[in-house]
Amino acid sequence: MVFFSPLIVMDKRLQMFLTSFLLILVSQASAFDTCPKCGNLEVPYPLSTNENCGEPNYRVYCNNGTLQFSSSRGLYYNILSINPSSNKLIINPPRIQKTQCFTSDFITEGFRIDDNSPFNISTHNTVMLFNCSSSIFLSPLNCTSSSFCRLFEDQMEEGSSCKGTLCCHFLKDSSMTSHRIKVRDGGCTAYTSAVDVQPGLSLDQWNYGIEIQWLLPN
Repeated sequence: MVFFSPLIVMDKRLQMFLTSFLLILVSQASAFDTCPKCGNLEVPYPLSTNENCGEPNYRVYCNNGTLQFSSSRGLYYNILSINPSSNKLIINPPRIQKTQCFTSDFITEGFRIDDNSPFNISTHNTVMLFNCSSSIFLSPLNCTSSSFCRLFEDQMEEGSSCKGTLCCHFLKDSSMTSHRIKVRDGGCTAYTSAVDVQPGLSLDQWNYGIEIQWLLPN
């Protein structure tokens, strides 16, 4: 017959108790750090909708049940989806006006994220620029008749006000700034963006949006 020392039994019980206690603390901390849902969207850590949850540098905004992302210029863009496993979210691109080829964020020169922000524009965005000046030819963009922007002008109602203007498209890659999409007088006055464009799909099946990724907190 094998006999166990009372001290060994006690050590095992203490170890089990401490393990259970730590698991409870971890789950409670996780629940405390995660913000409540906003509308139909979960708000995963480290995103923060208020000072009591998430991390303050990862601020998003729950406005009347709509989750939004703010540019560094103070414009709000609706968040369409969030993928916490890849640390990415997609925001709605600005609308192009029906009567003039200008986007709704033209007044702030497009979309911009603060350079010190943990957020940046991912490399999965195909950006289409419209109503551009001839100086755009100095940039390595696709401004040919086969550019995606031409298809957008011809096939999508939103692009109709830009039809016939000089337009270009480009894939937002690591060699470009990852914190802004710029429009301005003397440049281009409107833009839109689609995520993970598949050339075989019709334009009305594209995933329109601006994909933003975030770095994990230290």
